[in-house]
Amino acid sequence: MSAPVIDRAGRARDAVAREAWGEAYALLHARDRHPDEALTPDDLGALSDAAWWSGHLDESVAARLRAHAAHVAAGDHRGAGLAAWWLHYEYAGLGRPAVAAGWLHRARHHLDGLPPCPEQSFLAWADAEEATARGDGPAALAATGRMTRLAERSGSPDLLALSRQAASAALLAQGRRAEGLALLDEAMCAAEAGELSGVFTGWLYCLALTQCMEAADFGRAVEWTRTAMEWCAAFGTGDNPFRGVCRAHRVEVLDLLGEWTAAEEEARRACREVPVDCLEAAAAAYCAAGDVQRRQGRLDEAARSYAHAHELGRLPQPGLALLRLAQGRADAAAAGLRLALACQNARHGPLARARLLAASTEVSLAVGAVRDAADAAAELDALAGDVPLLRALAGTAAGAVALAEDPGAAAPVLRRALDLWLRLRVPYEAAQTRMLLAAADRAAGDEEAARLELAFARDGFEGLGAGPDARRAAALLSAAARRRLPGGLTAREAEVLRLVAGGATNKGVAGDLVISEHTVARHLNNIFAKLGVSTRSAATAYAYAHGLV
Repeated sequence: MSAPVIDRAGRARDAVAREAWGEAYALLHARDRHPDEALTPDDLGALSDAAWWSGHLDESVAARLRAHAAHVAAGDHRGAGLAAWWLHYEYAGLGRPAVAAGWLHRARHHLDGLPPCPEQSFLAWADAEEATARGDGPAALAATGRMTRLAERSGSPDLLALSRQAASAALLAQGRRAEGLALLDEAMCAAEAGELSGVFTGWLYCLALTQCMEAADFGRAVEWTRTAMEWCAAFGTGDNPFRGVCRAHRVEVLDLLGEWTAAEEEARRACREVPVDCLEAAAAAYCAAGDVQRRQGRLDEAARSYAHAHELGRLPQPGLALLRLAQGRADAAAAGLRLALACQNARHGPLARARLLAASTEVSLAVGAVRDAADAAAELDALAGDVPLLRALAGTAAGAVALAEDPGAAAPVLRRALDLWLRLRVPYEAAQTRMLLAAADRAAGDEEAARLELAFARDGFEGLGAGPDARRAAALLSAAARRRLPGGLTAREAEVLRLVAGGATNKGVAGDLVISEHTVARHLNNIFAKLGVSTRSAATAYAYAHGLV
């Protein structure tokens, strides 16, 4: 090759080494079109990578097909196997599962039977995911064990971190929460420390954020979404296909934290940024935006957001059911939740099912199906374990059922749930729980505690912009204020005073209230003492002045 050709090849490979993907794509694309510069198999793989990072997915697949053919022609089974695995990954993302399965089979054909090599880690990863999907925990762990051994043998920080993430996913799927999260933390430390290449860092962030939300580990979700977005902002100078996916996860976190304006804006940005091979992330963002709009009373906008999510293949529940409930269509809400619960499987994770069960409890109570509500709350309680976010959901649901069945038992359950929501810093659900707690306090005769909870709930809803809930809390608070009796009078004393102010004698009061005249006299003495008056006329004036008559 001439000196200029060598220089262009060197600059392209340098850009690839620096992961300057926009620059690498331009250089490699130009070289590929030049008649004097034939790309090597590795150059074609790099062109595919650069095209993928730059959003040219069709070009990425085309270059990878050429790379695979070139490796086969050269008798390079490891290179051909890796290219075939990447084609499996890209075709799966493009929604072509049959073609993806064919390329995975071809990757196995190239790599099975070879001495242990790093490329076989990707086959072990595929084995682990397939075993987890069919519920075969031992097979999934065996596959991640092979993946870890291959990664350690290769000395690749990328593969080692990915193997730990895969093992974490397998453990979490079996309910081994502490072990799984410990491995996830170890893998994420490598990503946060900048020890990994761009694609592995992006994979780990996206996979970890999904795992944290599915497992209802809200603390980790908050922490890793912030770190992920910082990495997305710093890496790729605009060419980062992971940005939209990480942003979609951030929307869910902002929604729970009550930062609704930011959540809705991030949802819009996520839907613009998500690549076509990750549309499920855009669907999740639409669902989160719909939840914000629904709770703010923007029901038509919420319906459109849920429709967009449905169009992208996601059942927008429980948000859609709660929208129907807000529209007065409780039967449609109940039917939608029954279908969603029936369609759900284990891979959706405990948080998704917990949210459906919590909504099912609310809707069932709204239609008077207390037994169905109790069943949903009981399943939610069994699912929650010792996970704070799930325990808070379960406590709120159990307290709502107790209000319908045994109001006296509701307050302690709801206070524990409220404490959890406050610790988690999840304001909307905390305010909702306060509303239920106010009803429980009122049932127990503690009007002062009920008024305090309603006031806190109203303030919380107003701060969030949850207009319908804020108006409901304000109306209940106003009604409570009207029920409050002046002067520290009891309800019976107020009744006696009303009758006296109306001109009734002690005998007349006794007859109307079916009590003795002695009891009427005792009530009057208490009334005079509390109001600081000494005559019936002064007590009558007080009654008129304070609206008791």
